[in-house]
This record gives sequence, C-alpha cells and structure tokens, in this order.
Amino acid sequence: MKARLPYIIGFVLFVLVEVCIGVFSFSRFIRSYVGDVIIVWVLYCLFRSFVPSKFNSYAVAVGILVFSFAVEFLQKAHIVDILGVKNEFLRIIIGTSYANEDLWSYAAGTAITILEIYIFNKLFKGNNQCTTHSK
Repeated sequence: MKARLPYIIGFVLFVLVEVCIGVFSFSRFIRSYVGDVIIVWVLYCLFRSFVPSKFNSYAVAVGILVFSFAVEFLQKAHIVDILGVKNEFLRIIIGTSYANEDLWSYAAGTAITILEIYIFNKLFKGNNQCTTHSK
C-alpha cells in the first residue's frame, strides 16, 4: 500500500485538476488539449494504484495510450448512441465526439509519462535497467 500511495494521491490531484478544467471557463486550448494530456496521467495513476508494481511501467503507459485510442475510436463510432446511453454524466465520461487532435494529446501525455519514468529510473534506480518498480 505504501508504494501505491503516491499514485492514489496523484490520481486524486489530477482528477481535481480535470474537474476544475471542466467546471471553470478555461481557454479552448486548456479544455481541448491539456485536459486530454492530463487524462492519460489520471488513468496511469489509477491503474498503478491497483496493479502490482511487477508490471513494467513503460508497458503500462503504452497500454493506457492504446486504451485511450480505443475509446476515441469508439467515440468516432458513436458508441454512446449505439449503447443508448441517455445519462448526461455518462455521456460526458465516455465522450460523444471524435477529434484527431485528441489522439495527439493522448500521445503527448504518454510521451511525458514515459519521460518521467525514464528520469525517475535514472535518478532513483541508478543505471539499473529494471523498470518494473518505476513511476
């Protein structure tokens, strides 16, 4: 649990940032792009809060990217309409519109995550190439 606490704290903080972005009138750039970068970090922290640290951090980050892309492509297919989702909150969470720019934002969020994992490993793990307990 002690090793997962930073991820739980990160998850809560990033969710609060996302809520603030959604509630307050930020610029289109912040809402459209920065929010999508941060959602990658939200998902990474959420996943790392529950999954054992034996999973490779880089693989987890790439898995989050694949998941994000899948959700975006499901939005393109109008998945909320196909499933008949009427609840407005669920429609917002799942998403109702596709944008190529979102894919770039998810990739940027993943790139930042991978860079952070790399830096963490270099600073705290030395030259050890084992990345199973990073980030």
